[in-house]
Amino acid sequence: MDPLSRPSMVEVDHDNNHQGREQPVKSSRTRLPVPQPDKVNLNLWSYLKQCIGKELTKITMPVHWNEPLSLLQRITEYMNYSYLLRTTPSLPDPVLRLQQVATFAVSALASNNERMGKPFNPMLGETYQLQQEDFKIVCEQVCHHPPVSAFHAESKEKEFLFHGAIYPKVKFWGKSIEFQPKGVLTVELPLTGEMFTWTNVNCVVHNIIMGTLWMEHTGTMEIVSHSNGLKAVITFKPGGWFSGDSDLHCVEGFIIDKNKNKLAFLYGKWTEFLCATSPASLANLLGCNLAKIDPGAGNLPKHPPLLLGAVPDSTVLWETAPRLKDSEIFYNFSSFTMKLNEAGNGGELAPTDCRHRPDIKALEDGDLELAAQQKEILENKQRDYRKPFKNKKESEWWTPKWFTPCKNPATSEDDWRFTGGFWDGDFSKSPQIF
Repeated sequence: MDPLSRPSMVEVDHDNNHQGREQPVKSSRTRLPVPQPDKVNLNLWSYLKQCIGKELTKITMPVHWNEPLSLLQRITEYMNYSYLLRTTPSLPDPVLRLQQVATFAVSALASNNERMGKPFNPMLGETYQLQQEDFKIVCEQVCHHPPVSAFHAESKEKEFLFHGAIYPKVKFWGKSIEFQPKGVLTVELPLTGEMFTWTNVNCVVHNIIMGTLWMEHTGTMEIVSHSNGLKAVITFKPGGWFSGDSDLHCVEGFIIDKNKNKLAFLYGKWTEFLCATSPASLANLLGCNLAKIDPGAGNLPKHPPLLLGAVPDSTVLWETAPRLKDSEIFYNFSSFTMKLNEAGNGGELAPTDCRHRPDIKALEDGDLELAAQQKEILENKQRDYRKPFKNKKESEWWTPKWFTPCKNPATSEDDWRFTGGFWDGDFSKSPQIF
């Protein structure tokens, strides 16, 4: 049997007893009120052909293509495996800590697997809050033109801070839709003084016009540890022209130091697992010269997908939790996602919270007609609010409630900083947007 396609000896990190588990959400819901409604027989091509090459975030899309979540809730799904960050400061070595943060960065994309629905665009000033036993997160739509979603998460004992802003770009290319989540993401570890940053890779959904829909993440993710010059360079390998391509969802890359010495090799599938092993073990298996391999492992000798434990002396860093029964009829939601519209929030919901949106509620209840009507009402209300400020910059007439623009302290890129106060629960000055 091919040694690359079967598990070999795997050293499991037994101290991490959360492997293969999602972050628990305070809720017992395991399914939505009704299954995902059947799509109306729309002439998809007649609608989309006018959008080729255009920025879809500026175009109103039919509600039939939505899932009953706001983009702010999709961002909250980054926290699905937040235990990875909570345990990071206790690791004794900076390479291991970067390895753990890189694992979190990959795991944050796992909930996207087979998710073909589009989240609702947040309204200006819309928020989402979630407070769990060991973390809390708040998101706010801080800009509408161009759309920007800011978020701030932290663990109960301040083991980590996780914050950033997403500047989404969505384009239609004729046969595929590409989602580009621009914006820097930052993890801070107050106990060690370390800061890590990265930018997410693109997501592409194929066969929009005909055939079976399939999706992939593509590009290179660089997770930088700014305190010591370490970097994890992870390549999300393209799947090719067909969904059955063997490299679909595979990720590979190295952790390198400031002199580009390879310190660890990471491999797996963002939909399933991530493992780590020594570069020497990889070189012995593939018979390659490490000095000639780039940090993102893009020029490794051709090989079958590396399954869990395929490289000798591997450590399993993370495995996905199994999807709930019948997940496929509920928008392919994970168990974490299934509960986001009702999950515990640690107090009163802000009036701007997207759980108050009637269009999302109607879609979750399976009423497509009502969802479309309510979506149109909200969009018209937002347009009417903007009319008096037609010739003014958005920043001249709108000030976000919980975030303020800034430069990222590590990269100097445009960013947004949480100003605090949200969890005090005083929403008396919150705008009425729904």
